[in-house]
Amino acid sequence: MKKTKKTNIYKSAAQVTVFSTVEKLLSFIYRIILSRSIGAEGLGIYQICLSVFSVFLTAASSGIPVTVSRLIAKNTATGNSQGKHAVVTAGVLCTLMFTVPAALVLFLARDLYLFLFPDRECATIFLFLLPGLIITSVYAIMRGSFWGNKQFLPYSIIELAENAVMVACGCVLISFAGTAKGGARAAIIAVLISYIFSFCASVGWYLIKGGKFVNPKSQLKPLMKASLPITAMRTSTSLLNSCVAMFLPALLSKACGYTSSEALTLYGTVLGMSVPMLFIPNSVIGSIAVVVAPEMSENFYAKRTELLRRDIERTVKSSVLIATVLIPIMFTLGKDLGVLFYNSELSGTVMSRFSFMMLPMCISMITTTVLNSLNFEVRTLIYFFIGAIAMIGMIFGFTHLLGINAYMVGLSLSFLITAVLNLRLLKKNCPDINYLGYLLRSIIICGVCCLFGTLLSNLFDGILPRLWKIVVCGGIVGVFALVAFYGMEMVTARPIKKLFSRASTN
Repeated sequence: MKKTKKTNIYKSAAQVTVFSTVEKLLSFIYRIILSRSIGAEGLGIYQICLSVFSVFLTAASSGIPVTVSRLIAKNTATGNSQGKHAVVTAGVLCTLMFTVPAALVLFLARDLYLFLFPDRECATIFLFLLPGLIITSVYAIMRGSFWGNKQFLPYSIIELAENAVMVACGCVLISFAGTAKGGARAAIIAVLISYIFSFCASVGWYLIKGGKFVNPKSQLKPLMKASLPITAMRTSTSLLNSCVAMFLPALLSKACGYTSSEALTLYGTVLGMSVPMLFIPNSVIGSIAVVVAPEMSENFYAKRTELLRRDIERTVKSSVLIATVLIPIMFTLGKDLGVLFYNSELSGTVMSRFSFMMLPMCISMITTTVLNSLNFEVRTLIYFFIGAIAMIGMIFGFTHLLGINAYMVGLSLSFLITAVLNLRLLKKNCPDINYLGYLLRSIIICGVCCLFGTLLSNLFDGILPRLWKIVVCGGIVGVFALVAFYGMEMVTARPIKKLFSRASTN
């Protein structure tokens, strides 16, 4: 029974990871298309609109889907099937109580928040997203129900299909745009269309598979109590990103002497091109978190201490492995990737220079998910604020010296602080987990691989075209890192063998 359950986790994680990787690859290609079609300025406007929208979307539903998933796992552990339907209904009710009034107020009082945007036309583009606030927040609750019920295949298919709809519609619409702002408007409309699709698909699947909307009274209080700290943390993250989108271009103009257009272009280059590349590991980490979090919650409420400890340890080590395999590739080939994909040497330089940020970022992300699964939502919220304060201090204190790099240093520092605090809290509450030795050895392997990759990259310069250099050099460095991990017995092929052996018997 335990072997079957463990194999199902591997299979689900692999399944979600494959779909998520394809989805992120599609998004990556789309961002390249956007950067080349509407330029860095249009991409900057697109990014600002999404950043402001994400604040309201996050406030509406970010903590609720995770909590819905956890409460469904709790009701599964206690055998309360009716409670699972009540959790979903409570989630939908809570999110609609916020999003419907919020969308109306934002539409009617749009002149009050013009200061959030560079100009009135940019604010008008933002209005196209308002209907999406309601429909995509409901989809988020459906997504949480998929996680809690371990229905990972429909979740993965809908996520990928939503992205495909956005890319297809976006490519068609931006082809008719004649200006950067017109292209940004077309891209935003494509986002709205994709939201409508995922809403219809997810609600339809939920009802087809026997889902119901019942009296939510019994689940409202526990849902609100558990979701508020998570919502506060994620809303603060979105608010922080929106504030950065609002004040960083102005700060660059004032502190570094850039014109408004130059500052916006610089912002679009770093935030719209470099940062998404550095966040690539999050797609894999997110896939692991989606699969493991309900399992951890179920083990926590069922008091399966040993299984819980094992899951935590393996999850943390997996995130470290993913980061330390990808860092040498990005460090070595960042500049080439920036030129090849975005025709921007600056974006590539930022990728390479701040590639090491991926390790604390991955650890911070996965440990926050783990701690939230164990009822430590308030502590993770406090840790987030500590990291955010450090980031803001770095931006305002050092932009005049470092320029746009002050943001990247602040972002890295924020991840480092939350990662250290999260690991400390995990160790305190689960003293038997062992991750420190694995982490230190991984850092050593990462450093060696970066040196090896740099030497290899210099060797291939002038010999291979840029595309082939990236493929060959990146593949060799990645394999070199995995072999090093395997040689030090820090990774095994057992999960893959179990996955394929299970698949062959089905």
